[in-house]
Amino acid sequence: MKITILSGKGGTGKTTVATNLALSLNNAQFLDADVEEPNSYIFVKPNFADRKELVWREVPKIDQEKCTNCQECVEFCEYNALASFGNDLMVFPELCHSCGGCKHICPEGAIIEDNKEAGQIKWTPDVNGLEFWQGELNIGEISAVPVIEQLKEHINEEKTVIMDAPPGTTCPTVEAAIDSDYCIIVTEPTPFGLHDLKMAVEVVKKLDKPYGVIINRSENDANQIIEDYCTAEDIPILLRIPFKRQIAELYSEGFPFIEELPEWQERFKEVLGEIEKVIE
Repeated sequence: MKITILSGKGGTGKTTVATNLALSLNNAQFLDADVEEPNSYIFVKPNFADRKELVWREVPKIDQEKCTNCQECVEFCEYNALASFGNDLMVFPELCHSCGGCKHICPEGAIIEDNKEAGQIKWTPDVNGLEFWQGELNIGEISAVPVIEQLKEHINEEKTVIMDAPPGTTCPTVEAAIDSDYCIIVTEPTPFGLHDLKMAVEVVKKLDKPYGVIINRSENDANQIIEDYCTAEDIPILLRIPFKRQIAELYSEGFPFIEELPEWQERFKEVLGEIEKVIE
């Protein structure tokens, strides 16, 4: 079973939920797909040793002897990764989205593809019983999708897979969630939280995934804004994590709060139980 944890914006507690959920379960695999800024390792504390593989993506390379400077590839590229200067065609790999369209449209066969390093994958097979994988996007890379795609190739179908998705509702988040069996959307009880929750809900609806909500920094009086929306949309609220100083302090010190508040392990297991009922 694959469960993706996502949120409409950063800072809602997505990684808090993902790490505490993963560490509460038996036979779990945790994939940190928030590859632009992975930070779950702070709480999981893995030892990657030398376990690392590189992620490559393809970018165009011009054979200037074949190129007739017809401009068809320049006009085709929506990302302005190709430009003509005098009689020379230039490639800007940082802008290229690796769609391969320029190669296929070139009438002279003057474009071949070259590899460019996009990021890396690190892993450890066992940290406190958890199999942990982490994707990292290189600084300056334009798209996180190639790293997430390669990270997903290591999904272990025999384990309960918890994936920490990138925040927001753009392509990397969709790539992390598209193969999931269930999505957990983490939100906070504020007007901004509600606004971004609605965007995240639209995404999982488009993907046709079952989903539920966890309210982080939950407070009785403040929760109403989220609970009213979930009731109106018939969205299950799976858990409410209280706005509590002890939890915030543990987070700031890099500790998953289930370590100091072990009763929450059982609550996270109950969340998994509710999800299993939906999937079955």
